[in-house]
Amino acid sequence: MSNSITNGDYTATPANTDDGGNAAFGLDLERFYNQALNLRYWLLGIIALGLIAGLLATLLSTPLYRSTARIEMSRVTSNVTDAEPIELEGRSADLQYFNTQYELLQSKFIAQRVMDAGNLARDEQFLTAYNLGDGNVSESRIERTLTGNLQVDPVPNSSLVDIRFSSPNKQVASDVANLWAQEFLAANYEKRFGANIEARDFLEEQIEELRERLALSEKELIDYANANEIVILDSGSTEEGGSETATSTLVGAELVAINSALADATTRRIAAEAAMRAGTRNEAGAAASASMRGRLADAQSQLAELRARFGPGYPEIKAKEAEVASLQQALRSEGTIDTSDAQASFRKASLEEQQLRAKLDSVKGSFLGQQNQSIQYSILKREVDTNRQIYEALLQRFKELEAAGAGKNNMTLIDAAEPAAGPYAPSLVRNLLIGLVAAIIAAIALVYLRETMDQTIRDPNDVRRRLGLAPIGLIPRVEEGDIVADLEQRSSEISEAYAAARTNLAFLTPRGAPKTFMLTSTRPNEGKSISAVALARSFTQLGKKVLLIDADLRHSGLSDFIGVDADPNHGLSAVLSGNNGELRSAIVPVSPHGFDLLPTGHKPPNPVELLASDRLSQVVRQAAEIYDHVIVDGAPVLGLADALEVSKAVEGVVYVVESNGVNIRAIENAIGRLRAANANVFGALVTKLDERNSTYGYGYGYGYGYGYGYGDGANPASS
Repeated sequence: MSNSITNGDYTATPANTDDGGNAAFGLDLERFYNQALNLRYWLLGIIALGLIAGLLATLLSTPLYRSTARIEMSRVTSNVTDAEPIELEGRSADLQYFNTQYELLQSKFIAQRVMDAGNLARDEQFLTAYNLGDGNVSESRIERTLTGNLQVDPVPNSSLVDIRFSSPNKQVASDVANLWAQEFLAANYEKRFGANIEARDFLEEQIEELRERLALSEKELIDYANANEIVILDSGSTEEGGSETATSTLVGAELVAINSALADATTRRIAAEAAMRAGTRNEAGAAASASMRGRLADAQSQLAELRARFGPGYPEIKAKEAEVASLQQALRSEGTIDTSDAQASFRKASLEEQQLRAKLDSVKGSFLGQQNQSIQYSILKREVDTNRQIYEALLQRFKELEAAGAGKNNMTLIDAAEPAAGPYAPSLVRNLLIGLVAAIIAAIALVYLRETMDQTIRDPNDVRRRLGLAPIGLIPRVEEGDIVADLEQRSSEISEAYAAARTNLAFLTPRGAPKTFMLTSTRPNEGKSISAVALARSFTQLGKKVLLIDADLRHSGLSDFIGVDADPNHGLSAVLSGNNGELRSAIVPVSPHGFDLLPTGHKPPNPVELLASDRLSQVVRQAAEIYDHVIVDGAPVLGLADALEVSKAVEGVVYVVESNGVNIRAIENAIGRLRAANANVFGALVTKLDERNSTYGYGYGYGYGYGYGYGDGANPASS
């Protein structure tokens, strides 16, 4: 579309609205602002609805209570050197560690632990608080409920974390918050020391099993020893290979003792027999005498030592003197050799030897009987020893793991959650703010959609910017009263508006207003006919002789509108068809308005063919010779070819555009058809301006808006 239109020596150039992008942007903002002003009552209603919705949400919402448990997280670091870690690496590791813990706090893993630890699937208080049913609720639904009501808030610039849980029941909120903190701490402890804990659990099972096995093997060993009368004296003395020696049993020890005693008895018997035969004191008597002399010598030595250290009245000296005297008397009493003693000693030694030999034979038989039993006893004993060794080794390992696994958790509970004093939600202020923000967003969306989807002429400057036409006149809407009566009043708004349009027409050509021109529009009811009447009246008020031709052969109603009783057999259709075709006879004077009218006459069956004939141009030229101005009220452009044919007979076209009514694309298509037919479009006459257009700076400000007296377009002359 061309950015300028030239009518003779007159050039109308649309305003440039793209000044480096700033002017266009400013204009767009202004258009949105103006659209918002036009929709102000709708916008206020939306905002009021948003506030009401926030109030209702507050009144209808279930109160929610929130409890908070606070824990402290400390990083577990192991620095094997004295060097400080690099600061950037430390910060990155801290950030990664804490973010990991925050995600774990909100994980389904912890939620499952909480659900199991608290048996929430059967907790009536929990289920009732969230309306989860009577206990037959799925675990996944409980998990979603837990995670949905959980909030983890790290305390800024610290290692503290707040675990918040909300619930319609204040006790449930505090219980679950505490349970969540406890399970998280327990899970962290298990993660750190889980290997030791698992190993201890395994060792506990093994130790218990070995304890039972050891007790059973010991019982079998004791039962076998009791059944076979095996008495163990020294269980620690074993031979190489693990079997016990003969002395480890009572029979074996007895056998060794009797054998040793028998050897001694035999020696004594031989000595006694030799002494008896030799006629001397027996060796035992000689040995006793020698022993007595030794004792006397020792006593005398001790007495001398005591006398050297203590006085003569010391009690121990007196006792020792008595002992020395006794020993001396005993030695003096030994006289001659008594042979009877030697014989008695021989008989005694012989008898003792015989008895010991008999006892040895008896014990030897018992010992030989236990030799076979000791094999099974050794097997049972080795099993007991093996079980005991394994048991003691596992018990020692268990103690080591217990000492190693008793580490300190790097996370601790700082503050336990307590039931909230009051609900934290719903908040009236917050809900009102949310409703207000939502209403503002909806209002902005409404303004945006209305402005972007509304393709009608809101700003009369769009006529220049979008259509490339100069705005010739801006005509207000008259909502009430008779439009003809308003036109008759020169001081009325509509009369002044058409007077301004008439003045603008005077600048279209060097000789003033065009002598012949047509008024057309995109569709009916845009104010085309009333504009033609008003312009005709305005020219007559200047003393001009004006002829108004009603060229809308399909919709004739202009005569009725201005109150003219026209003969249907005399009119434009008759003139064009040659039937009663004298122009002068068809013209009807309109006395109240001061101009003449050429009505349509009867409706022809072929209006396009009549208008396309050269006769129309002849009629217009003939009328131009008689009148100062010839104004043609043509048919709408879209869907018809009538206006295109009429445009060939006049100097140019004044295009009537209804504001806030016709889609701008339809107007562009209509103007494009006119220009394709080589029609000279002088400019546009914007009609039916009202308060919606006043925000763009167009209006008269007399309080009752802009319009036409034919209201909703029911008047046939409004086409």
